[in-house]
Amino acid sequence: MNSVTLRCVRRSCTGQAGLHQTDFTCPQCGGILDVVYDWKHLPVPVGWDAWRQRRADVQSARNRSGVWRFCDLLPFASEENLVTVGEGNTPLIQAPQVARYVGAKAENLYLQHEGMNPSGSFKDNGMTAAFTHARMVGATQAACASTGNTSASLALFAATTGLLRAVVFVGSGKLSQSKLAQALDHHALTLQIAGNFDDALARVRELAPQARLYVVNSVNPYRLEGQKTVMFRIIESLGDAPGWIITPGGNLGNAAAFGKAFQELYDLGLIKKLPRLAVIVAQGADTLDQLVNKRGLRWNDGEWDQGIIDDYYAELDRTHAKPNTVASAIAIHRPANLPKALRSLAYLNGVVRSVSDEAMLDAKAQIAQGGFGCEPASAASVAGAKLLIEEGVIQPDERVVCLLTAHALKDPDVTVQYHMGTHAGRFAHQPIPVANDAAAILKVISSGI
Repeated sequence: MNSVTLRCVRRSCTGQAGLHQTDFTCPQCGGILDVVYDWKHLPVPVGWDAWRQRRADVQSARNRSGVWRFCDLLPFASEENLVTVGEGNTPLIQAPQVARYVGAKAENLYLQHEGMNPSGSFKDNGMTAAFTHARMVGATQAACASTGNTSASLALFAATTGLLRAVVFVGSGKLSQSKLAQALDHHALTLQIAGNFDDALARVRELAPQARLYVVNSVNPYRLEGQKTVMFRIIESLGDAPGWIITPGGNLGNAAAFGKAFQELYDLGLIKKLPRLAVIVAQGADTLDQLVNKRGLRWNDGEWDQGIIDDYYAELDRTHAKPNTVASAIAIHRPANLPKALRSLAYLNGVVRSVSDEAMLDAKAQIAQGGFGCEPASAASVAGAKLLIEEGVIQPDERVVCLLTAHALKDPDVTVQYHMGTHAGRFAHQPIPVANDAAAILKVISSGI
């Protein structure tokens, strides 16, 4: 067999495709595909010391990328095809104030801040890989459905590299104007359809073959290859896997990618232990919680019960249910990577929880008070950590990494409403009205408020 292939994730299906397939559906059953490596016929990855040393080689575009420094672990791409805008140089931060809030020991809680990427979200980790594959297959225009972050990343890569025309489908429901502004500012062709994210993604996948659109949503398995590198950077920083990885769950691309990352690292002998995984969804878009915790859906060694999923989706249709959460980035009812997320949960002994908007916004305020702003969906990870510690699932002395998926400036209106709105949040911090008078101002400053 070839050293790199696309293979259906369902165990009983033998469907597979070559490296240059671009519709990203199994030709046999219509399911989702995985990038599979035959490591026996690929060069041995160089290892952590070499990857750390590459960071110092700033003359190399490959090594300036926090994704492509790990090209040995992404061997679908040849170096001459790499497309990079300097993505992936994101910090792992100790956050003692957040640790106190969630009930963890101060030295044991970390924030992996993917909002420090060029477009302001984790999506750049995957977009660099998708653009690289698009270049390999000669694509000329790329498309995505988006709640905001994917469109911003696609538009930035298209504008910066000039390789592809960007076509963006956004819904007409809750949408961050700041994220939409990025797509418009980078001159992406932006189509706002009557519907939500799930509707937009369905139209993108329907139209892609006719319009020759290269799809960069997380149904694209190459995009998930880039997102694996978030875990590589965490291990590079810590020296080994933490006890827990906690990630927000929307379309479940990160949950899918992270499990695959750890499985490959462990099989290659590059790590000695596996973390546990917690996927945190919004109560207003809690498909994964409903399916896993209420209806018993499991990976089942690659033979998950599709009937459970179909019945739940039919129920959503009957009740005309729509996602309803302030966390627009995870307001998704039909996650495209559900089977792969189930696999990650099985492999990493994972758990799923849903948290309220109030819990997310309170966690967001605490993250910001510690100096690191994030968008509402990002704070699901910290709200989830707090819940799991309260439940006794996570112990206070376990080392925990919470993923922050995007920057605070992605959705500033939510922040302003939390602090100054009619129903201010628990940790609201409001401006103090003061007269335009030096003595009055000095009095307020001296009061120590």
